[in-house]
Amino acid sequence: MSTETNNNCHSNLEKVLKGGGILPSLVSWAPPRGTDPAEVKEKAKFLKGNVDSVNITDNQTAVVRMSSWAASLLILEEGLEPNYQMVCRDRNRLAMQVDILGGAAMGIKNMLCLSGDHPDAKGVFDIDSIQLIAMVKQMRDDGLFLSGGEIEHPLKMFIGTASNPFAEPYEWRVNGLAKKIEAGADFIQTQCIYNMDRFREFIHVANEEGLTDQIYILSGDTPMKSIGMARYMKTKVPGMDVPDEIIDRLKGGDKKKVADEGIKIGCEQIEEFRELEGVHGVYMMAIEWEHKVPEIAEQVKVLPRTVFD
Repeated sequence: MSTETNNNCHSNLEKVLKGGGILPSLVSWAPPRGTDPAEVKEKAKFLKGNVDSVNITDNQTAVVRMSSWAASLLILEEGLEPNYQMVCRDRNRLAMQVDILGGAAMGIKNMLCLSGDHPDAKGVFDIDSIQLIAMVKQMRDDGLFLSGGEIEHPLKMFIGTASNPFAEPYEWRVNGLAKKIEAGADFIQTQCIYNMDRFREFIHVANEEGLTDQIYILSGDTPMKSIGMARYMKTKVPGMDVPDEIIDRLKGGDKKKVADEGIKIGCEQIEEFRELEGVHGVYMMAIEWEHKVPEIAEQVKVLPRTVFD
């Protein structure tokens, strides 16, 4: 794997990925729609010791929530490592660099660079996600702002971004991955994966192109909580590919039975990711289901987690 950084970034997620820990894992978590830190602490207790890092979303689906950097600091206080998310939708390049410096100064060592969902409010989109990746890399490796000015005490940041293997045009998905690698991304989190056949094809092409030797890929896993959730994701969420066989497995049971089957499906997929060449870890999106993360981690036998000082 040739993703060594020039400044010896010390994030736990990076160390686990580079050190061959037991199925490196990242979990997604949305900050609260208010100011109470107790909500952050409540969810954090289910994640500590069960995952390597926590992805803190940035106004996901264009819904106002506590800022990603503020929630990241609360997560740090709870003994968890945040993956600080930033979208291009809401800020110009100056505001982005300001927030990146502030986050790094407070101990944030992972960052996810995204374009962002399109809201009703006017978007900024001064730069796109690929330009954001390149900007963070320049700040980290060259110690320079986008303007060319020198940064005092350059930041340390493990740079991530996202990839959707199922978005159209499908044949361009691997090309998009290559562009993000070229820009400077160190790791990729994929969209939720349900169509394993299509994902295997995506990974096969990425392996053939040598891309999986240049970046760490964490495959997205979202356990289905209900048949309604499965149908909604199949028909209403752009870029989602939910095969009918997944929906069929969730039919006919009571609420608990369906939830158990959803977790079983998710665990089966994690086991497949573990055996798939070119996949380096799992990115779990336990949507408002954080309390199930310990159960899932236990079922797929990824405990205890590797711990670094």
